[in-house]
Order: sequence, then structure tokens, then C-alpha cells
Amino acid sequence: MTDLSITEAREHLSDYADKVAFKGERVCVKRNGKPVFAMVSVEDMQLLEAIEDKIDIAEAQKAIRRNKFTSWKQAKKKLGL
Repeated sequence: MTDLSITEAREHLSDYADKVAFKGERVCVKRNGKPVFAMVSVEDMQLLEAIEDKIDIAEAQKAIRRNKFTSWKQAKKKLGL
């Protein structure tokens, strides 16, 4: 992974966009030495989202098995709908 300052990222955004998009490179952009965001390929982003979805589904299934969920009727009542 490449680390860049915000200034470097701004000055060379197009170059790093190409490296991320076409070479699969990952870039961590830092402000004052602290990570503030990352640039990843669309494929990496889609993979992360798929992993998050699987985790969410697994957690929901566990909650259902333990009866720790709110029915749609209860949710509407709590929200005043």
C-alpha cells in the first residue's frame, strides 16, 4: 500500500487514480500523518461491501434465532408510523 499526504494526493490524483484502477494498487491518504481515507479499486470496494453484507446477514440470523429482533409492526409503532 502506498501512503500519501493530502497534498501529494491532490497534486497527483490522476496518476494515483490510474494506479488504483488499472494496477489494483491501494493508496492511504494521510493528513498530519494520520490516515483519513483510502483509494481502492472498484473491485476491492465491491468485495468489501459483499463481506459487510454477509456479516450483516449472519448477525441478523443470530438475532432471529435468539428472538432478539423487532417486528415490523413494533418498529412502526416505536417510530409513530
